[in-house]
Amino acid sequence: MDGFEMIRYEDSWKEKWDEFVEHSKNGTFLLKRDYMDYHSDRFEDFSLIIKSKGKIYALLPACKSENTLSSHAGLTYGGLIMNERCCAQEILDLMETLRTHFMKEGFREWIYKPVPHIYHKMPAEEDLYALFRINATLKVRNISATLLLSRKPGLRKLRKRKISQAEKSGITTGQDEDFPTFWNILEKNLHERYDTRPVHTLKEMESLVSFFPQNIKLYTSKMGKEVLAGIVCYICDDTVHCQYIASSPLGKESGALDLLFDRLIDEEFRNKKYFDFGTSNEDNGRYLNDKLIFYKEGFGARAICYDTYRISF
Repeated sequence: MDGFEMIRYEDSWKEKWDEFVEHSKNGTFLLKRDYMDYHSDRFEDFSLIIKSKGKIYALLPACKSENTLSSHAGLTYGGLIMNERCCAQEILDLMETLRTHFMKEGFREWIYKPVPHIYHKMPAEEDLYALFRINATLKVRNISATLLLSRKPGLRKLRKRKISQAEKSGITTGQDEDFPTFWNILEKNLHERYDTRPVHTLKEMESLVSFFPQNIKLYTSKMGKEVLAGIVCYICDDTVHCQYIASSPLGKESGALDLLFDRLIDEEFRNKKYFDFGTSNEDNGRYLNDKLIFYKEGFGARAICYDTYRISF
């Protein structure tokens, strides 16, 4: 493989960056610049455009903090973004080249978050093999509950009962534009349960929706006009990911969230490949919220992992 050329990302590359992500084999809309840059004030960007033979070969969304380079800290995932031409030996060569490049830049470690396979448009785990070859160590492993929609185990009896209860109560479901009402429920839930706040502010989420209206959608369950539960869905090519999930006290009692999940899985997204309920961990994966993942597994979801690796220099 010819030598690689490393170019620091600048705004002038935005159009070409986004175009490459769109046609890559493992990129999603989260890796486009309008999503990455909404929190540009929080992180020092160190993203790279990697060229070979004069053409863009791969992208590396990244940021820096002192002596640490990391897959962009504002994203759940974001290792090498590759096109369909990328092959095993070439990516191994590239990872070795990147490691040498970052050492010369003065970094002491590289934190790498690969894109989970459920977001791949075609096989794209060349980077995982390369990580093994350069002695990367597993730093974080979060477990997510994901449903393969073509092979759904039956619902648990409790989930069936809650869905039936919600249907009998006259609860309705559908897409909704009322982010402020849902955000109020979400913030109350997170504060009461975990003494925390959503990663995104309401203003940030509304801004992201304006950039990606086909990829970010809110669905709610209602009793009349009252919002009882809601889910913010991130919609990618083959996968739907539940970014935020929340239910009011009445929603929890009435099965509103169960009904909403059931309708999304069986109707709204029945033609997708995966429905990802999201992770159920704290403390970098060391703590598993067993009640939360048990709830998700009640719909037939089973485990996939969101991993983070460390390469020390």
